[in-house]
Formats: sequence, structure tokens, C-alpha cells
Amino acid sequence: MRTAYLDTLYELAKKDKRVYALISDNGAIVYDKYRQDFSQQYLNMGISEANMLGMAAGMASCGKIPFAYTIGAFLAYRAFEFIRNDICLQKQNVKIVGTGAGEVYSALGPTHHATEDMGGLRAMPNLTLVCPASPMEVKKATLAVYKHQGPVYLRLGTNREPEIYNKDYTFTIGKGVVLREGTDITLIGTGSILYDVLEAAEKLATQGIQARVINIHTIKPIDQEIIKNAVEETGAILTVEDHSIIGGLGSAVAEVIAEYGKPAKFQRLGLKGFSEGYGSYGEVKTLNGIGIEQIVAEVSKVLFQKGC
Repeated sequence: MRTAYLDTLYELAKKDKRVYALISDNGAIVYDKYRQDFSQQYLNMGISEANMLGMAAGMASCGKIPFAYTIGAFLAYRAFEFIRNDICLQKQNVKIVGTGAGEVYSALGPTHHATEDMGGLRAMPNLTLVCPASPMEVKKATLAVYKHQGPVYLRLGTNREPEIYNKDYTFTIGKGVVLREGTDITLIGTGSILYDVLEAAEKLATQGIQARVINIHTIKPIDQEIIKNAVEETGAILTVEDHSIIGGLGSAVAEVIAEYGKPAKFQRLGLKGFSEGYGSYGEVKTLNGIGIEQIVAEVSKVLFQKGC
């Protein structure tokens, strides 16, 4: 994902001198080509995330389009006040780019995990929240974010996510994507864990369970229609996220279902506390109850409640 983002940002900066890359003294090496070719559109602000976002807000007020990039946990938590007051309150055209979404920094532990970021930032007025699931979707999302007027939080994984799209498609902010059809239950995911959701759906198919899989790449504004259709057509929904079950994807979907008022069996699968353990990304997900086999097992619980 990171390479897909940087390649797209490079092309944007080449075409539009208003585009600036701001970083917070992390991943400087990955910006080598960008820095070499567009040194006047590159600023390393040091380990000073809040100041970086304050400066980004000022640049946006002068007509620039700053993409402020660093580890998502440091942006969402350490610089929360600056996101609120300098960017969202003022409706500044700042693109906040957080890498390491969820537990993808699996070996670095919970201090580096962005597992509550969506919960905090989803409540922020004027902020659009985009969480792509694959390299191709990152490219599409970065272009859409560039064209979008207003504050955006772009939530990225790292650099090892497999591609989930086998053909080109149209990315639209606020519009979910049905990745797999099914009538027994709907699995809704976002971000890097969506590949696991698709793998779980394959396993369920061998058990005779046809699971619809929906990619909600925009957490805010969320696609209400695609969720309502799932309620009507499958009657059971499981959200899966590498994030706290409080405030993130599951909460957003639950709000839509509750206000829709139609009966549906619903369950959230995600983190119930801080992330625990160290290891590979797959190992850490399993340790925290959101591995592929655990997704499959949770589906059985939901379907049992459904009475199937």
C-alpha cells in the first residue's frame, strides 16, 4: 500500500505544484525519489506531528494541497487537537495520511497500532475517512482524496497487502463495493483485513454457506444503501475490522441498521481491548481473535442466532 500511495503522490506532485509531501521524520528513505525530483514540494517536519498538521493547515489556507504522512497512531492520537481545531474546524483542505493501520506493525506492539483511530476521528465534523484495502484501491483512493475539497484521513496498511481486485474498477468516496455475492450472510470489512474476510468466505462456501462480502472503504460518509440492501437480502451481517469494536466500522454499520429499523441479526468482530502479543500480522490477528478461522467461527454463531 505504501508504495502505491507514494507512486501516486509522485505523479500528482509532477502535475500539480500545489501538492506537497509533509512527513514527520519517519520513512524518509521511501521518499528518496520524491525528494530528489520535487525538493521544493517536500518538507520533513521532524518528530513533531502536531506541528506538521498545524503547518499543513496554514499551507492549505494559502491554496496548497498538503499530504501529511506518518504512522497513523501518532497522527490520530498525538495530534488529535490539531486535527480538530486547525484542520476540521477550519475546513482546511489537508490530507492526513496515516500508515500502519490496525495491527499491521505487528512486531512493534500496541504503541504503534492504530486500533482506535477510526473511533476518535469518525466523530470529527467535516472529516472524510477513507480506508482502502489493496494497492490498486490505494491508488484510486489517493486520486479521489486529491480531488476532494476538504479534510480527509487516508488510512493505509504497510507494503505487503495482496491485491484483491482482478480488474479495474471505479472508486467513489462514500460508495461501498460488493466483492462477492451471497444470500446467507453479509460480511463487511475495511482495510487490510478484507483479504482475510474474502478467504473466510471461500472457506464458508465449502460448508455450503454463501457469504456476501462488502468492502466499506469509506467509513465516513458511509454507504447506507449498500448496508440496507444487505439487511433486506441476507438478513444477517457480520462486520470484521482490525480495530476496536467501539467507534469503528462495526459501530458505523450498527448505527445504519438501527436507524433503518428493519430486523437483522448483527454482530461485530474486532478488538475488545488493546491489541496483545507480537509476531507476524497473521499471528497477531489470530492472537486477538480476528484471524480467518475465527471469522468463520463467528459466522456460524450469527447464523445460529438467525435460526438457519
